[in-house]
Amino acid sequence: MENSNETSSNQFFLLSLADTPYLKALSVLIFLTMYILALSVNSLLITMVRSNLQLHTPMYFFLSNLSVIDIGITSSVLPKLIIITITQDTSISRLGCALQMFFHSALVGTECILLAVMAYDRYVAICKPLHYNTITNKRFCTSIAAVCWALGCINSSIHVPYTLQLPLCRSHHINHFFCEIPIFVHLSCQDTWLHELSMYISACVLGLSAFILTLSSYAYIISTILNIRSTEGRHKAFSTCASHLTVVSLYYGPIMFMYLRPHSRDSPSTEKIVSIMYTVVTPMLNPIIYSIRNKDIKVTVKGTMNKLS
Repeated sequence: MENSNETSSNQFFLLSLADTPYLKALSVLIFLTMYILALSVNSLLITMVRSNLQLHTPMYFFLSNLSVIDIGITSSVLPKLIIITITQDTSISRLGCALQMFFHSALVGTECILLAVMAYDRYVAICKPLHYNTITNKRFCTSIAAVCWALGCINSSIHVPYTLQLPLCRSHHINHFFCEIPIFVHLSCQDTWLHELSMYISACVLGLSAFILTLSSYAYIISTILNIRSTEGRHKAFSTCASHLTVVSLYYGPIMFMYLRPHSRDSPSTEKIVSIMYTVVTPMLNPIIYSIRNKDIKVTVKGTMNKLS
């Protein structure tokens, strides 16, 4: 029977995203390229911020933290996906699944809070420029970054152990390409409403609170920008926020779709596409988006290239 309890198994089986040899080779090439690109651009951004004293500001400090998170998110998912596509050994141990689930969940939660902090940083810079250095001092930035990481890890530490204790009676074959909390909840034969409720509560406390803080910050920012008489001044103020707004949009959309949507409407294929967006595409694009409109980063890149040539 399909609903027999199979929790005694210490292995799970993930889904390979390709079946035919041609699609396997193509998917490996695509994901390997995206992984290398994500590692390269994020590592380059971190290196530039550390090497250039002009970039030792709160905005770039938080941006470096974002790059570290993005490297962690892609590294928690893509290497295993590439390996199972090449070898077709889709098994993953319970410990491996637990670690993948913990790090992915913790990093996603941390990034959610960090993006709200970055929006607050832009609010202080534009709306209270005379107090910017006083408010966003080194101690404040270090403390608030530590809080972001701590909240993400605590949230993951609460939900991951409980999720792995759920009895799985459908199958240990996971219709997903990595271990993720909502997917495991679907496989349980136990009534999971309490666990789902706790997930929604934590998602609202962390996710929606961070989202509301971001929206509030930008409401004040837009109001301040509209009151600037100089067209050049308005353009300069808006350009400092455009990159962050783009990143926030790319991040919150898929996350809210994945974690706040009722499970009765879940579609496995849709879940995979959404998961690829915020575990692969967004971490790869974030540093590129910030670099395109950022003069300081462009100057640093040019200076580095001139030294190498």
